[in-house]
Amino acid sequence: MRINLYFSLFLFICIQSFGQTDPLVTMDSTAQKAWVESQYNAMSLQERVGQLFMVSIASNQDKAATDKIKNLVKQEGIGGVIFSSGTPTAQAKLTNAYQSESKVPLLIGTDAEWGMAMRLDSTYAFPWNMTLGAIQDSTIVEKVGHQIGKHAKRLGVHINFAPDLDVNNNPRNPIIGNRSFGEDPKNVSQKGIAFLKGMEAAGVLSCGKHFPGHGDTETDSHKALPIIDSFKEELDSIELFPFRKAMENGLSSVMVAHLDVPALESREGHPSTLSKAIVTDLLQKELGFQGLIFTDALNMKAVSQFAPDGEVELQAFLAGNDVLLMPEDVDKAKVKLMEAYNKGIISEERLALSVKKILKAKYKVGLNDYHPVSLENLYEDLNSIENDVLYEEAIEGAITVAKNNFSLMPIKKLDNKKIAYVHFGDDSGSVFLKSLNKYFKVTEIDAKSISEYKTELANYNLVIIGFHKSNASPWKGYKFSQNELYWLEEISHLRTSNTILTLFTKPYALLDVPNLDAMDGVVVAYQNSDIAQEKAAEAIFGAIGTTGKLPVSAHTELPMGTGLEMKPIQRLGYSFPERVGMSSEGLAMVDTLVQHGIDSLMFPGAQVLVARRGKVIYDKNFGKPTYDSEEHIISESIYDLASLTKILSTLPMIMKMEEEGKIALNDTFKDLIPEYADTELKDVTVLKALSHYGRLPSWIAFYLDTLTKDRKPSTEFYRNNPSEAFPYKVADHLYLTRSYKDSIYNRIGRQTLKSNRYRYSDVGYYIFKEYIEKTYQRPIDELVDEFFYKPMGLQRTTFNPLKKFQVDEIVPTEEDDYFRYQRIQGYVHDMGAAMLGGVGGHAGLFSTANEVAIIMQMYLQGGYYGGEQFLNERTIKKFNTCYFCNKNVRRGVGFDKPQLEEKGPTCGCVSSKSFGHSGFTGTYTWADPDAEIVYVFLSNRTYPSAANNLLINSALRTRIQQVIYDSIIN
Repeated sequence: MRINLYFSLFLFICIQSFGQTDPLVTMDSTAQKAWVESQYNAMSLQERVGQLFMVSIASNQDKAATDKIKNLVKQEGIGGVIFSSGTPTAQAKLTNAYQSESKVPLLIGTDAEWGMAMRLDSTYAFPWNMTLGAIQDSTIVEKVGHQIGKHAKRLGVHINFAPDLDVNNNPRNPIIGNRSFGEDPKNVSQKGIAFLKGMEAAGVLSCGKHFPGHGDTETDSHKALPIIDSFKEELDSIELFPFRKAMENGLSSVMVAHLDVPALESREGHPSTLSKAIVTDLLQKELGFQGLIFTDALNMKAVSQFAPDGEVELQAFLAGNDVLLMPEDVDKAKVKLMEAYNKGIISEERLALSVKKILKAKYKVGLNDYHPVSLENLYEDLNSIENDVLYEEAIEGAITVAKNNFSLMPIKKLDNKKIAYVHFGDDSGSVFLKSLNKYFKVTEIDAKSISEYKTELANYNLVIIGFHKSNASPWKGYKFSQNELYWLEEISHLRTSNTILTLFTKPYALLDVPNLDAMDGVVVAYQNSDIAQEKAAEAIFGAIGTTGKLPVSAHTELPMGTGLEMKPIQRLGYSFPERVGMSSEGLAMVDTLVQHGIDSLMFPGAQVLVARRGKVIYDKNFGKPTYDSEEHIISESIYDLASLTKILSTLPMIMKMEEEGKIALNDTFKDLIPEYADTELKDVTVLKALSHYGRLPSWIAFYLDTLTKDRKPSTEFYRNNPSEAFPYKVADHLYLTRSYKDSIYNRIGRQTLKSNRYRYSDVGYYIFKEYIEKTYQRPIDELVDEFFYKPMGLQRTTFNPLKKFQVDEIVPTEEDDYFRYQRIQGYVHDMGAAMLGGVGGHAGLFSTANEVAIIMQMYLQGGYYGGEQFLNERTIKKFNTCYFCNKNVRRGVGFDKPQLEEKGPTCGCVSSKSFGHSGFTGTYTWADPDAEIVYVFLSNRTYPSAANNLLINSALRTRIQQVIYDSIIN
């Protein structure tokens, strides 16, 4: 579904700048007091007692269940409802229905510790608290709290029972675990405060739980009464510390847990919820908390079995609680409380204290001016792109490098790496593997025994193990199997390779690993979400840095606080448009334009990629390799780049040679090719040729001289099979004679210079190729692969792709009916490059949009990429300069540049510093240092015929470029 652009931008701005005003505290206290008094005075005793109850309902329950709550609202005057499972729309409808029946607006609550998805489907799940606990920048946690608060408020929820302030200092805790920010009271306090501030800034009440601290136990209070067997001094410094700090920072309410705490309550086995010593004496008097106090759910076994129905609720109220949450029988409980009131056990002062606190809370959240929940755009509002943007930011901040021997990460020197991936765990790791493969070829090894693993892994020098456990809920299993522990030990001791263990579950899984000494790297990603898998891969390869620290002790070798800061090495990352100041909705117009191109028969398929600020934020594939293909274009589909070869292959080699003193811009063709000393070409300089200002012919149709009179390949020049004399494979079963290369260069030497000073020409690149290869005594395809492509991790950028890839991985470029008389697929489309064995200085390179973007990003980053300085920044600036602009020649040195007049190679919206190139087959790439944008468009517009000029005439590629720039959020 399309998101309203203005609403999308509004939400994005809110995430970035919230927290300046807190709607829960900027209120007229006099007006609040007047409203509270008027409401209280208008109530009967039964209605006042009814305000103390908050009952539970799930919006997916049947009508009998939901009607029962409606009757409680009408007849018993209950004060609130807590929603559990269901759908947002169903919950909103029930909320409106219940509110319409209530004399005093209801306080609506929910458990949404990590977002509404904790209870509702079709809503968003943010990272769990333990993940947030690893983040060092608490403002990110505040943003998460704020976004969750906005979702709650949008759904008509007034109080979220969060944050969880438990200090999880017992790894075997069955119910808290991931719900805690960690085992350090200070860290729990810091993150809890940030979370509650964010949430309350959105207008939703916070609730710290589970007082006085549920972390140090191995018992689930839903099933039995846990014992917290700590001394009072320990409780003060650990369990109570986060609550105390949160109270000092605006915590609206507290939920009291069902715990047996002997140090605080002398009666053996007496639940803290029912303890006056804990609720009144400790929480209210000693700690001075004056906010709203909730019991934990009174239908939990830890307390429900302690006394008969109704008696539990009475004792909880007498202990000092204000709101009785989820009682088992409201009718019986109300009777008990009213009897106690009539007998003087509950005083009017005591009843008024709690009821007025509840009414104050209702005023605080705006229930004095109640409005029903709007159902319009509810799903869209709860599922905007800003959720993903924030989730990604949080995961990036949380990822923890716990171990990094030999500075193994981020992985560099890719040209000497052979990497394997081993999947452990019972959940999918496909996104992790796919993300790793964006940086380098990573092969999954799927073995059934350790002997198989050892045999297979002997061929690799780096093994990445991904341990993937279910991300469905924080209570899912997290442990290694016994087999996995054994295999982990054996694999980590392989002498042939280094090992990186990446954990996609809570850090406690490492407690079972007997020996981490042999593990070279340990990365903790905390959750197995798609985004966590993507970001872990990016961290390992250095696209992002890491600052996370373990919020709990994960191993004797990895105590709490362990975490190595790792700087990024400027490889391309992958993100959302809003993360880099662009609009997803704006970029959606690219989809429309490309599909129009396909529908208009401009090309059968395409890849389009946009990166900004070092992050790919649009990467889509369209159509098919041919109009009648069954397969679709995918990210791995390989395209003939045509003239992009000039700036992605030949030009970087020339720049490297210029740095090494092997070529200079004022060198002439006779300096490069001495045989040209007596030709008209002799004084053409490197600078002028690369700037297309050397008066060279545009191109030469070398192939025509090799055809017979009926325009078929002549047997004088071609054979059906290769031999020493006929080595150059032009197409299937078509091999050109070796001697023809000399004919090509002789013909170039016989050319006369043209009258026009500016003329786009391929011819100079034949000469540059010859000079480069003679200088290094090696073919240019081998050189550029060694110097650039392999160190960058490029796997699908190559000349003559059929030597490495299957034919169906390569997009066909033409049905040739004039030279080779066959489908051109895997062979360079350009005839001249084909006659040089598929490797030309001007054409012959094949690649994907992603890998083209990597090379362009290297240029954009001043020659630096992936931890290596490929070219000097000054060199790129020198070549990205228009030396003949005063002659009305826009070209840089090899690079195309923006038009000097109205029409040209760009949308006219790019900066003067930008550069790029286009290709005959329907390719285009452009980089803009000012906007920090890289744009790649790959298509095969020449299929089935190169005479198809619809793409060129439509200016589609630059129209897409305009949309990209229009999508920048100012």
